[in-house]
Amino acid sequence: MTARPLPARSRSLVTGLRAAGALVLALTLASCSILNGGTEEKSPATAKADPSIVASAPAGLDSFYSQEVVWEPCESGNFQCAKVSVPLNYAEPDGEKIQIAALKAPSTGTRTGTLLVNPGGPGGSGYDFVKDAAATHFSQSVRAAYDVVGFDPRGVKRSSPVKCMTDAERDAARAKIYALDTDAGLAAALADNKVIAAQCAEQTGPVLGHIDTVSSAEDLDILRAVVNDSKLNYLGYSYGTFLGSTYASLFPENVGRMVLDGALDPSISNEELTSGQAVAFEKAIRSYVADCLEERSCPLSGGVDAGVGQIRDLISSVQETPRTAKDGRLVNANTFVSGLITPLYNDESWPALTQSLEAAMAGDVSLMLRLADLGADRGPNGQYTSNSTFAFNAINCLDYPMVSDTAGMRADEERLRQASPTLGYFFAYGGTNCVDWPYDSVRTPAPVEYSGESPIVVIGTTGDPATPVEWASSLRKQLGNASLLTWQGEGHTAYGRANSCLEDAVDS
Repeated sequence: MTARPLPARSRSLVTGLRAAGALVLALTLASCSILNGGTEEKSPATAKADPSIVASAPAGLDSFYSQEVVWEPCESGNFQCAKVSVPLNYAEPDGEKIQIAALKAPSTGTRTGTLLVNPGGPGGSGYDFVKDAAATHFSQSVRAAYDVVGFDPRGVKRSSPVKCMTDAERDAARAKIYALDTDAGLAAALADNKVIAAQCAEQTGPVLGHIDTVSSAEDLDILRAVVNDSKLNYLGYSYGTFLGSTYASLFPENVGRMVLDGALDPSISNEELTSGQAVAFEKAIRSYVADCLEERSCPLSGGVDAGVGQIRDLISSVQETPRTAKDGRLVNANTFVSGLITPLYNDESWPALTQSLEAAMAGDVSLMLRLADLGADRGPNGQYTSNSTFAFNAINCLDYPMVSDTAGMRADEERLRQASPTLGYFFAYGGTNCVDWPYDSVRTPAPVEYSGESPIVVIGTTGDPATPVEWASSLRKQLGNASLLTWQGEGHTAYGRANSCLEDAVDS
């Protein structure tokens, strides 16, 4: 059997709890970026802090809340970019500083404030999300009312990023094969992960111990202050809902208009999270198969059970005999499954999955590898465009205590296999990635508490494979002063790709 070492968490077979709206695959399996229009050069703009906002800064943080931020034209479009200084360690605000990279799509009308955005992960780049999707993802009314600002959280891409491997080393790690259900295979994976963890610590430096979600939520309040908003207006997808709910618990009086889409339940353990995802992805596969069987081009046959069985057989065959893609790279079962679940994040990508399955059933796994590469942010030229996999693992090792003893992981594997016969094994053994991590977890999962007056909107999608809809209901109850919107649809998250009923409600 196959599984990856540390560079890709067991439950991060793609890039973690990403926003599905950011991933749509064409039938040709090509991807593109849609940039905001206009190339007019503009002068840098300096944002000076409002004294009343600075006055509300937490003790010892006045200099961060009062900093002057220079927004400069960037990215060959109508964007402005800035670096915002924050403490490396909030327990020592006078110590080392790091910078958070942010990108702004300025308001197209009468500005009423700033909308800060996180696209998911952990490890997703909000900077890239706004750069690529500002012109298409948000309604005209929202774009007119808000400067939309995306940022790379600490540890991500441009903001003191987690660094662990070269691109070639990442390719080699993804191709490795471990029989984790054997003592020898588990020992080999643990040994490799220990080496990689040491590389991450050496190449990243002290910031590796300070990229937990609470620290990022504290950064978010500094970002709110430096854009001169007395209240935080925020849109968070997937992991971004965890960041948002953490913020609401820390700064309840500073919450403005907050939308949390594809909700993560902060009260559950890592193992409960993984089990919930395994079940939800199994459900998504069945939904995909049912849809595929209605199309003449579908390579599957029989009913839904038979079609799912054919996918399981295909996975098993790759487990027994890994295959070679046209570019010469080895495709093991873990990579194959990564490619399988990537299109499940967005039902508009299901035709690409059908095309890839048809080719794989005929012996060519090249398209399935391409899907896995898209999920891992690997370009056709062999270069990885983000550090999302490394950041995902590093942040989760701080945010969650992990079951990492052999007996516990074996028992977890058995539960996952029963809950998700097709994919359960591939979600197991997540603890191997954190057992030798250089920093201990700093958080115990618990319900969030919110005492603020501003209502929060929580969104769940009935067919969401990454954040099951039940988590949205749970988060809404924990937040108290919150409303729940439910979209009956397939794929991960809703706003930006759902129907007008949901879109209009969120815009309003």
